[in-house]
Amino acid sequence: MSRQVYQNILVGIDGSEQATQAFQKAVEVARRNDGKVYVANVIQQNVPVLMGYSSLNQNIVDQETEAAKVLIEECKDYGKSVDFTNIEGIVAYGSAKTAIATQLPEKYDIDLVMVGQSGLNAVERFMTGSVASFVIREAPCDVLVVTYEEKNEKA
Repeated sequence: MSRQVYQNILVGIDGSEQATQAFQKAVEVARRNDGKVYVANVIQQNVPVLMGYSSLNQNIVDQETEAAKVLIEECKDYGKSVDFTNIEGIVAYGSAKTAIATQLPEKYDIDLVMVGQSGLNAVERFMTGSVASFVIREAPCDVLVVTYEEKNEKA
């Protein structure tokens, strides 16, 4: 049986530990396959409010865009620290689920999407749905869900 080689790996980042661990594992998968990691932060321009949706004003979008660029730079810095530099940052706008599941994989010829297990509580998951479960159902390529390993702070 031939070995599956993943050349273009997509990871969505949101500043959570779960996403950071997924990104760090993606770097190692890319290293083994001589591939590239695409690290994406998706800015949701429509935010749920109590009744319906509200559009974010431009000031908030600009702040979110700057925060996304900082997250991407942190990922690139991590890559340098482990001697892996084939990382491309993407700031996308819209639905995180749709961007990670279909839009970005199609645009960047992604062959593996790596997602961290949700850090949401049960109510938040019910309200928003798990991005991971949506990506698993909708992605045109393989999906790897990275199990979150809590770091023990024992001395």
